[in-house]
Amino acid sequence: MKHLFGRLMCAALGLTALAPAIAQEYPDKPIHIIVGPGPDALARLVGQKFTEAWGQQIIVDQRPAAGGIVAADAVAKAAPDGYTLLLSTGSFTINTALNAKLPYDFLRDLTPVSLMATIPFILVVRPDSPYKSLKDLVDAARAQPGKLNYASAGNGTPPHLAGEMLKQMAKIDMVHVPYKGVAPAITDLIGGQVQAMFAVAPSGLPQVKGGKLRALAVSSSKRYSPLPDVAAVAELGYPEFEVVGWNGIHAPAKTPQAIIDKLNREIAKVLKSKDGQERALAAGFEAVGSTVEEFDTFVKADIARSARVIKSANIHAD
Repeated sequence: MKHLFGRLMCAALGLTALAPAIAQEYPDKPIHIIVGPGPDALARLVGQKFTEAWGQQIIVDQRPAAGGIVAADAVAKAAPDGYTLLLSTGSFTINTALNAKLPYDFLRDLTPVSLMATIPFILVVRPDSPYKSLKDLVDAARAQPGKLNYASAGNGTPPHLAGEMLKQMAKIDMVHVPYKGVAPAITDLIGGQVQAMFAVAPSGLPQVKGGKLRALAVSSSKRYSPLPDVAAVAELGYPEFEVVGWNGIHAPAKTPQAIIDKLNREIAKVLKSKDGQERALAAGFEAVGSTVEEFDTFVKADIARSARVIKSANIHAD
């Protein structure tokens, strides 16, 4: 037993000594960032900075099919060597809460690297709407159960969950109208076919700034810097309300910790720089650049939050 213990200790020490060498040599070939649904702006931002820092090509690979299931499955089954990464978003945590038969386990088969940035949804109505505040909308919905409707970018999307969370917390009844994407939903809202929606910031903000829509609130726990005068739903009587879009990086499970840490440090460096923050905000995001542990906690909380709303609203995958 003493000899066995000694060999195990030697092996452990050998691996510990090897970690800095692994991190120093990585990367020595191109890195693929697989992107599912949603914009790839942050993947391209960090990819450019990775190339500048490390001299290796970063290939942004778009695989939006099946709401991100194809992208996540590809990374979950990739070699755990740091050369295949996932641009993770809220779609992946919702998929985990919504679909029990995924070909991968998001928490078991993928490992968090960094929460790069978050993005709120803006609760918007037409500028000539009688609802000039969140209270106006809630009061109208209470007075006319089932008469008002709200649009979303699709069943089971973050804006859909935001609408259902508001219904549950405010104890109101509004009819969900799912669209195939943000653009047609906003078009019908402007056209008066629906009364309200939670629009992802890059799509809703230009309409608000252009006077085509009125912002009632934002879905993040704090105010959104481009709309400093618009309160968060959490400030308006619903302190537990929070739904945000987000972009992060995940790697295949069992990727060496030295590589995870190196990626995390470089992402934080990019997103905490003035240029990184400005470019993220230009894409509608507010830069974060978290630790690995913070991102792990964030993802688990997001799955739990989504699961509660999905169960209470009896939402099913299309």
